Amino acid sequence: MSDPSHLPYRPPRVDDASMLARGRACLDEFDARRSVRFFSDEPVPREAIELAIRAASTAPSGAHMQPWTFVAVSDPATKRAIREAAEHEERTFYESRIPDEWRAALAPIGTDWRKPYLEIAPWLVVVFAQTHGFHADGSRKKHYYVSESVGIACGLFIAALHRMGLSTLTHTPSPMHFLGKLLHRPDHEKATILFPIGHAAADATVPNLVRKSLDEVAVFVE
Repeated sequence: MSDPSHLPYRPPRVDDASMLARGRACLDEFDARRSVRFFSDEPVPREAIELAIRAASTAPSGAHMQPWTFVAVSDPATKRAIREAAEHEERTFYESRIPDEWRAALAPIGTDWRKPYLEIAPWLVVVFAQTHGFHADGSRKKHYYVSESVGIACGLFIAALHRMGLSTLTHTPSPMHFLGKLLHRPDHEKATILFPIGHAAADATVPNLVRKSLDEVAVFVE
């Protein structure tokens, strides 16, 4: 007897040459992706954000709990409140909490506590990790591998935005508790990453960084 909880899965097969061609094209496309801190205020359709969130939600997750909430913000007043709160936390961090080693590591990137892009970018998306869920009767439901699951979803989110020609940045103000308060999220949701999203400004620049080579990031056991 077939198991009704499972469906047949027959992904399309391609020959090795096509497989490698697709892989090289994917690498070229993703290698062109960069984190952007200079945004245009040009509007971005809400549907683009919805599609990126839906793509992110195809990510695998522990026991298929999908322990994430994406909060998308375009309201100018809310974006201003987020910027003000983020800059308050970031200024304290940069001026009194950042370790010297971390400060040195950030020096080539040129970041500081000022975050004007949080108002300029047409969208801010805050990803919250759900520490647990709830059953229909209101009782607590355990979530598994929350950090790993949310991290994978965020990676797919970034990839989807890049495929659509949009730019973003993984902004993680420290600490991030203010985001839950400003966005009225329940206590079991913890802010993980704040993504400003939009088109790169016409005069945008990015740090001249070099990615690690394959030998530095991979080990093959054959």
